[in-house]
Amino acid sequence: MSTQNPKVWLVTGCSTGFGRYIAEHLLEAGEQVVVTARKTDKIADLEQKGDALILPLDVIDRDQCQKVVDAAEAHYGRIDVLINNAGIGFFGAIEETDEQNARRLFDVNFFGTANTIHAVLPRMRARRCGTIVNLTSIGGLVGYTGVGYYCATKFAVEGLSDTLRKEVAPIGIDVMTVEPSAFRTEWAGSSNEVSASIDDYDGTAGEARRAYHASVGKQAGDPARAAKAIREAVLAEQPPHHLPLGNDAADAALKKAEDLKANVVAWEALSRSADFPAN
Repeated sequence: MSTQNPKVWLVTGCSTGFGRYIAEHLLEAGEQVVVTARKTDKIADLEQKGDALILPLDVIDRDQCQKVVDAAEAHYGRIDVLINNAGIGFFGAIEETDEQNARRLFDVNFFGTANTIHAVLPRMRARRCGTIVNLTSIGGLVGYTGVGYYCATKFAVEGLSDTLRKEVAPIGIDVMTVEPSAFRTEWAGSSNEVSASIDDYDGTAGEARRAYHASVGKQAGDPARAAKAIREAVLAEQPPHHLPLGNDAADAALKKAEDLKANVVAWEALSRSADFPAN
């Protein structure tokens, strides 16, 4: 398949999971794709699937992010769409999670996302066009037991994205967050977890951890369909600000919105009482 006016897409974290499915779908659709991963041997075969530029990228290395953007711009002349997919998970209750693992999550999931954004924005801004897509999670809108620090990183990306959207919309740049629920990728099976659990959390975080592991290969989400949906949303005349992916994600997002509204309404009078009285 080919497209008459291909866009140039930069996709991070393409060695496995969503990143690989997204890159494959874009190439099959005739798009021009900068395919990146920390180890290029895992993505080298994608060069045979279409117009792909294969580059090494560890998103926590800000200098390398800039080099990848420079190489992509030199090769294709522009970057139309950045898809921030690179990320890691971690299973453990909040109290069970040590500082080293918590900081590693933020380094990759949050600061890695910020690094690529900083690298692409100057040229997108100069051209007055572009799209930034940040893959978060339904865990970026709703907190889930057993993955609290992971959710925290995704909430942080959601906040960054909401602010960035307001800053760059007037100059022609779109910002979209994608919030998947459980999909059949390697995430649940490959994420690290606590080495020492706390008995008091066995019925919450412990149960959630076991459920995640038991779900591997049985998740409802189809990553190939997700990749197609992401491209369709990006190419829409008015791309969505948020794209929950999967029935569970859509249901959870709607429930969160309903619960938030109900809570604010119930306590609205007390909330409004905190201001100085109007003259």
